[in-house]
Amino acid sequence: MGLYLKLAFGNVRRSACDYSVYFATLGFAACLLYSFVASSDYLNRLDLSPDQMGVVASSGDILQAFSIFTVLVFLFLVRYANRFLLRRRSREFALYKLVGMDRGAVSCVLVMETACVGVLALALGVLLGVALSPAFGAITAFVFDVPWRPMVVFSSQSAVWTSGCFAAVFALNAYDGARNIGRRPLIELIAAERAPEEVASTGGRLARGVQVAVAAVLLAVVWGACVFQPVYFIAFIIPMGFAACFATALVARIVVTGWAARARRRTERYWWGLRAFTVRQVEARVASSSMALACVCVLIAVSVCMMVAGFAFSVGMRTPELVSQGLATSMAPIGFIGIFYGSVFLLSAVAVLSLQQLSGAADARHAYASLTKLGCERADMALSVRKQVLLCFAAPFAGAMVHDVFGLFLVAFLAFALGTSGFFAITGGVLLFTAALLAVYGVLTSLAVEHLCLADA
Repeated sequence: MGLYLKLAFGNVRRSACDYSVYFATLGFAACLLYSFVASSDYLNRLDLSPDQMGVVASSGDILQAFSIFTVLVFLFLVRYANRFLLRRRSREFALYKLVGMDRGAVSCVLVMETACVGVLALALGVLLGVALSPAFGAITAFVFDVPWRPMVVFSSQSAVWTSGCFAAVFALNAYDGARNIGRRPLIELIAAERAPEEVASTGGRLARGVQVAVAAVLLAVVWGACVFQPVYFIAFIIPMGFAACFATALVARIVVTGWAARARRRTERYWWGLRAFTVRQVEARVASSSMALACVCVLIAVSVCMMVAGFAFSVGMRTPELVSQGLATSMAPIGFIGIFYGSVFLLSAVAVLSLQQLSGAADARHAYASLTKLGCERADMALSVRKQVLLCFAAPFAGAMVHDVFGLFLVAFLAFALGTSGFFAITGGVLLFTAALLAVYGVLTSLAVEHLCLADA
């Protein structure tokens, strides 16, 4: 056991570059989860009125319940990062098997490595959350419209809650990783980094017609309930979200397949430069990861609606009339939940999108090396990379805006019914922030993907 632990620590040190994505993801999750649960402690340190204290006390259980959804989102995010990491290091695990380590020993090393990174990321995330507590306290005070003074806050209860959630996330991902490595044959592990992900076909004309019909029905139900039956939409928000993800994945595959078919019919343009290669890369990427892209699209749509609702039900309700009625104070917890969860979902969405592009870059590196041997210019290959990343960032954002046409209709209905002011300015600001964040992530991801794909060029 001591030998395995030493090997695990050595692997973490040597694989600092590969583990940086996984480590940053876990640290990011720990910081936000701790800060969200500790928000009530920030408020308890502020000068609140008795009525405001009553609102904070009544919202504590709500915040605790909503934090469970944050754990589920980060579980998906960390699992995606974990799969990316395992794919990058599959040849290393194959080498362990070649030198005589059995399946249990390899799984034990992997679990120890994951535990090492997880504990370090958890400690760093909680410490970062404590260090940033004055900033999170300022945000909390701003949403609740109470006086703020800078102070460092440590919440032992929130730290214990965050540690428990991380232990559950770590256990699930460690089991998934060990099972994934243990059941795969040696030859598959050796070739895993070179083998592209399996591409599923959309089928013939009849199959595509059925998929279009299913997507149309699901979207009609989701959008129709959002506009005409908002109470039922809110009551069944989770199944509605799954239906929107599934329908969006179907639409993405069908649209990309049609776009690729139309591009191939224009033979002169299709065979110009690396257009044929770019089209094929985008088609394969969407076909193999349509559900991940659909989840990103829906997460962006939900985050925009939640942030707009959060600001509308906090900042937008600070009119003298609503303040005198006490409505602004009573809606503050909803505003805080909307702003925090919206930002968490948005950051999670762009993180998943970046990881998905980096994973695809690892698969495409050998293809670009082959293009180099065929005499392709590096500038042409770099342009192809930038086009692919741009499209994979722009398409989920465009799809999210379509969903938000209906989602923001519901938010606007509730906001105007409560007398919110400045709704359109709030909406415009949130949309600009979302677009800017996606643009920054897109540029950074494009540079990273270009460096990874063209490393051998």
